[in-house]
Amino acid sequence: MSLPSPRLLACTLALLALPLAASAQRVVDRDLQQEMSPSEFKAAGLDKLSADELSRLNHWLQGTVEAATTQAVEAAREEGRQEVIVKNRGFFDFGSREPITSVLPGAFNGFAKGRIYMLANGQHWEQTDAASLGGVRRLDPEVSIAPGVGGAWYLQIPGVNTRAKVKRVK
Repeated sequence: MSLPSPRLLACTLALLALPLAASAQRVVDRDLQQEMSPSEFKAAGLDKLSADELSRLNHWLQGTVEAATTQAVEAAREEGRQEVIVKNRGFFDFGSREPITSVLPGAFNGFAKGRIYMLANGQHWEQTDAASLGGVRRLDPEVSIAPGVGGAWYLQIPGVNTRAKVKRVK
C-alpha cells in the first residue's frame, strides 16, 4: 500500500478543517439580521431601527454575549480546578490547611500500622506509623484527616486524643 501524495494529503486536511473553522466562529461576530429570520426580525420591531441604532444594538449584544461567555468559561475553569483539588487532595499539597472530613464506614477497631482506611468519600489511606488505639470501638465514625508538616497527614477520630500518621494510596 502506497502513501497518499503530499498534495492529496494537504487537500484532505484542508477539507476536514473547514467544518472545524466554521464551528469555531464565534456567534458574537454575527448580527441580529443574520441570526433571525426576516419574519422574526420584523415581529421584534427591529426593522423600525435606523442603521445606526441597529449597529449600536448589535454592538451592545455582542459585548453582552462575549462577557457572558468569558464569565462562563472562567466559572467552568474554576469548577474544574476545584474538582481536581478535591479529587487529588492528599496526593498533592494544594496549600490548604483545612482537614479532609468523611465517614469511615463499618466498624472501627483502633489504629494499626499498615491498616488501610477506606473512607465514604472514596479515598483510601494507609497508616504509616505505629500509633495504636486499643479498646476503642466505633461504628461508622466520622474522621478528620489533617495536613501536618513536611507533607504528612494525620487521621483522627473526634473525641479520641490519639491520631495516626497516614498516606493516601487511592
